[in-house]
Amino acid sequence: MTTEQIEYEDLMTTLKSGRKPRDHGPYKVKVGDNNLNFIDAVIDDPKPTGRQVIEAAGFRKAEEHLVFQVLRNGELEELRLEETTDLRSGQVERFLVFSSAESFRFDIDGKRLEWGHKVISGRVLKKLAGVDPAKFAVWQVIPGKDDILVEDTDLICLADAGLEHFFTGVHQTTEGDTV
Repeated sequence: MTTEQIEYEDLMTTLKSGRKPRDHGPYKVKVGDNNLNFIDAVIDDPKPTGRQVIEAAGFRKAEEHLVFQVLRNGELEELRLEETTDLRSGQVERFLVFSSAESFRFDIDGKRLEWGHKVISGRVLKKLAGVDPAKFAVWQVIPGKDDILVEDTDLICLADAGLEHFFTGVHQTTEGDTV
């Protein structure tokens, strides 16, 4: 009896090293949830569908899930169940999968994003904005009122009417303090 060792193309490592992904799978990708906790998933097809990504991550009943590509520039783009993405393009190596049938739009630092869950935490907002969570804070814009500081563990509902707006900034500074 022989055991065959399968060599996976780790897309995150490949892209960080500046190499172009090989033309054939299997490929190792990262699949995350609404808290941005990622697991490894293996996909054989160089042009998987949204359904294949969902199933590779271990979810069943793909019709009850949404999948988003995390693009290299940090933007999120929905990948429909039968729509394909090319893993060889070097533009995507991470995905987010949500147990949801609808998505919710919001704006952070002038960038519009879609999210697959009706609530989002302050910490996730910071990560999506691409800022250091330890140094930056996020505020929710409330038209006609004071903006609200959103703490890391605060959950903001995105299902209310209208587009939610957020912005980030340095939380505290010690510049100018004397010792």
